[in-house]
Amino acid sequence: MIQLDELTGYLDGFLRIGDVPDEPGAVNGLQVANASGSVRQIVAAVDASLATIEGVIAGGRAEGTMLLVHHGMLWDGNVPVTGRRFRRLAALLRHDIALYSAHIPLDVHPEVGNNVMLAHRLGCTDLVAFDSYKGAPLGVQGRLAGGAVARRELADRLDAALATTTRLIPGGPERVETVAIITGGAGGRVGAAGAAGVDAFVTGEGAHYTYFDAMELGVNVYFAGHYATETLGVQALATHLAARFGLPWAFHDHPTGL
Repeated sequence: MIQLDELTGYLDGFLRIGDVPDEPGAVNGLQVANASGSVRQIVAAVDASLATIEGVIAGGRAEGTMLLVHHGMLWDGNVPVTGRRFRRLAALLRHDIALYSAHIPLDVHPEVGNNVMLAHRLGCTDLVAFDSYKGAPLGVQGRLAGGAVARRELADRLDAALATTTRLIPGGPERVETVAIITGGAGGRVGAAGAAGVDAFVTGEGAHYTYFDAMELGVNVYFAGHYATETLGVQALATHLAARFGLPWAFHDHPTGL
């Protein structure tokens, strides 16, 4: 058991919540406090959806849980607490569940971030920053440790690492060695990958036009799923907190297929 304010204070500093730029609707940090003001366990999840909250409750003895998510519940802005926002908030409060969200601060974290964790899973080394968001580093790029592989093999590695089905747009060389990664919905950054000269760009999803970007800019593009590519960071962060504070944790998996 730990006090909520101690845990959130540590998270704010560890993730640099106040320093990393993000969209206004992200509202990084503690989004909902719990009445007890204490935490006995952590449940990590990608999304603060009603299904996720109800899943935590169904797991039994939800009181004193911190729900640690990548996508919080305030993206729709300053709106009345009615409808689905009311249902989510009421469920959290009724069961003494605190909600903490970290969006881009978790994506870019050098130890537990989505980008670096996926790079490690794929066997990338010599990691450096790739691309930027509002002046801050956003993704990572590196080199496959064992040397170049067939471009289909990289898709197979993604499928195995993330339990996903990767869509490959074969716009680049038949063998890949240099890889850039931005997890989530970064299909619009294919141009940055082309400018960086990498063989492959890995992200979650992209729009229709990204097919032509990949083919015309000479980059193999891998869409491995928005949800799937962002499952690693919350789990790594929860593992870190468990080791530091002695708290049990679990992962609530609710894939969207997107």
